[in-house]
Amino acid sequence: MWTSRSRVLVVLALGAVCASVPASAFDGTVAGQPDSTTAAALPVAAAPLTGGQALKKAVPPSTSLTALQYAAEGGHPIAQWRLGRMYANGDGVTQDDQRAFEYFSRIANAHAEDSPSAPQAAVVANAFVALGRYYLQGIPNSTIKRDAERAREMFSYAASYFGDADAQYDLARLYLKGIGAPHDVKYGARWLGLAAQKGQHEAQAMLGKMLFNGDQLPRQAARGLMWLTLARDAAQPDETWITESYNKAIAKASEDDRAMALQMLEHWVQGRRD
Repeated sequence: MWTSRSRVLVVLALGAVCASVPASAFDGTVAGQPDSTTAAALPVAAAPLTGGQALKKAVPPSTSLTALQYAAEGGHPIAQWRLGRMYANGDGVTQDDQRAFEYFSRIANAHAEDSPSAPQAAVVANAFVALGRYYLQGIPNSTIKRDAERAREMFSYAASYFGDADAQYDLARLYLKGIGAPHDVKYGARWLGLAAQKGQHEAQAMLGKMLFNGDQLPRQAARGLMWLTLARDAAQPDETWITESYNKAIAKASEDDRAMALQMLEHWVQGRRD
């Protein structure tokens, strides 16, 4: 799927990550994960925020399927990404994971070495995340089989080279679960902390749950409650594990924990504004 040069880049990136992930990324800002298997809990990557914004400008939602296909055949990464999402979700076309995989693969093959600051970088990173999730689950009745190590490669590249928060979250889960990688709580926690700091709400929820409960990490109830509050506010209706985690934590929290969590939330909001 990748060029040989891209594979070399991934290996180098993985080596660099082990040495370069800062200790400050893990300041107790990591959390536990939902009680489900990693594969089942990770849907094909949804639209990244910046990628979605670029998509609206470059390929309006009203663009016809024929026009998208024409642009995709011409190598337009955003058109390829849009078609990949359509086939993954069955949005206006018959749902076809194999076709979706092929479009995401085209993006990864052609744009793995694009600059992280390039306009299409978020879409490229998102394609790597989508491919990683496909490898984590496999595609029935296709040549794409479950391959957790390959999934880790995809997440690692998007997490380290592009700094993608979804990839960092997915990579953290692999290390925390010991799937496709050695079980390493500290290393998983660092990736989870990076994603949470960027506003990835699932990472914030995992982060908060582990911290509040002291699950594999030193207990920091107030900080855990802060992350759980942020995650609850951003959670989708079907993400009941997040709201349940928050409800359990707030019910157990002391008045001091709640007051300190509120102060931390105020600092977080102010920092995001600045």
